[in-house]
Amino acid sequence: MARSVLVVDDEPNIVLSLEFLLKQVGYDVHVARDGDAALAAIAEHKPGLVLLDVMMPKRDGYDVCQTVRANPDWADIRIIMLTAKGREVEREKGMALGADEYVTKPFSTRDVVEKVRSFLGNP
Repeated sequence: MARSVLVVDDEPNIVLSLEFLLKQVGYDVHVARDGDAALAAIAEHKPGLVLLDVMMPKRDGYDVCQTVRANPDWADIRIIMLTAKGREVEREKGMALGADEYVTKPFSTRDVVEKVRSFLGNP
């Protein structure tokens, strides 16, 4: 579990770059493209960390974060929210719902990989 990362985003370029870089440094990476798929993926292969986009189809990242935090079996999953919504009120909402970190787009994918390392350690 600790070496597993779930990337949840509906933007293919972001998914591809994060997936590539995380695999390159040794993490086991799974991908989901919407909120419903994210929750199904977490139930199937509980990750150590979720990189979670806020604006997605079906369920947004806030709803997914809240759902994960409401499940005691998933309490130890770390969540880094990724979003184009950079206002302080959105950041506060994400953190209040249980996110461990909040990263505003555009971001450096290498910086995100370093944040993953800070939570999970080296694979």
